[in-house]
Amino acid sequence: KDGVLRDESGRTLYLFAKDEAGKSNCYDTCLAKWPAFVAKTDAKPNGDLTVVTRNDGSKQWALKGKPLYYFAGDAKAGDINGDGMGGVWAVIRSGAPAAKTGASTY
Repeated sequence: KDGVLRDESGRTLYLFAKDEAGKSNCYDTCLAKWPAFVAKTDAKPNGDLTVVTRNDGSKQWALKGKPLYYFAGDAKAGDINGDGMGGVWAVIRSGAPAAKTGASTY
């Protein structure tokens, strides 16, 4: 919808610029504000959607290896209140240049 990557219920998904491919760097207070897009333990990659294992052993959906998150400040489906926050959080937009948004293109 409107070129922004969302989950099945319409909630916006975000990337964290401080993450590494295959590894989340968002824990504790960060995770309270930016909940992980949790994957079931038996989840399998599907195209660009991959699965990473967090330090605590839980699974998280990722886009081409970059972990995906929600923003606790998004009250309803379709909100994008976390886009650009702190200069390190970005929504994933189709065709958006990575250098401009700080996010991978989708």
